[in-house]
This record gives sequence, C-alpha cells and structure tokens, in this order.
Amino acid sequence: MKEALKEVLHTVIYLVVVFALTYLFITFVAQRTVVSGQSMEHTLQDGDSVLVDKLSYRFREPKRFEIIIFPYQYGNNEYFIKRIIGLPGETVRIDYDGHIYINGEVLDENYGAEVIENPYRAATDIYLGEDEYFVMGDNRNNSMDSRDTSVGNIHKKDILGKAFLRVYPFSKFGGVN
Repeated sequence: MKEALKEVLHTVIYLVVVFALTYLFITFVAQRTVVSGQSMEHTLQDGDSVLVDKLSYRFREPKRFEIIIFPYQYGNNEYFIKRIIGLPGETVRIDYDGHIYINGEVLDENYGAEVIENPYRAATDIYLGEDEYFVMGDNRNNSMDSRDTSVGNIHKKDILGKAFLRVYPFSKFGGVN
C-alpha cells in the first residue's frame, strides 16, 4: 500500500511539473496561433497555424518586415497578424499611386499583393513615436491595419511576438518571412 501511494505521489508531482513547464513555455516563450482572414495573403492563408516567438523582443527591437501578432484594441480576444513597415522615429506616408514612403524615400519592398488603392490616414505623414510601429497586411487592399484609425500605430508593449514558423498545413511547413 505504501509503495502504491508513493507511486501516485510521484505521478502527481510529474504531472504538476509538466503542466507548470507547459504554462511557462506558452506564457513566456512561444504559442501557436491560427490565421483568420485574408489580410496576409499570399504569405499566410486563412486557417494557417503559426508559432509565435514571444521571447526575442525582450532582448532586441522588432525589425522592418517581420510579421507580428498584437491585440486589436476594440476586439474581445481578437488578435491581428501584420507585417512591420515603419519603425520608431520614422515618418510613413502612402501616396495615391500606392507607393510607401519612409522618411520621404520610397520603400523598396515586394510583400504587397497588389498596388495600394487607398492610403486612408497614411495619405499624410504619420510620425511614429519612440515605441510605435506602422504595420500592414500583405493583401494591402483587404487588410485592416495601421492605415485604419481603429488600428493605428502599434506600441511595442502591445506586440505579443513574432510569427516565425508555419506548422499547418503540413504541406507548407517552414519558416515565415
């Protein structure tokens, strides 16, 4: 009887440790998220599962063109996945020909799926504060992003992490960039 009790106690302790480590990993290191919508097509598709690195930005600043996850300020547990276009201290503007300007210079990038039809609030210069980022979906004409006043500039403290690995569908398993 004593041996059986000892075995049960070991099993309980083992399970508590496993659950605690899992909780710490999901809370501080990485988590899986599912893409909902078409705003990141053709890079990511609706229903793709990606892993989010929640640790890197504790040690370094986010970089231009990285894909990040952040909460939508007006949604209940709704998160957005977008690409960083503008960095802190920069000025972003989009003209009606669809060109993105960073500090007055045309941004050389090819992530956009098509020519931007409407720059919305970015038709005039948007200055990014010391902890603000300007983000856009790759499907530029079907994306609610920093051009929209309800999304606006994203503060670093609101960035949950960087999407780094697509885990599903298995046929597209690999890094996200």
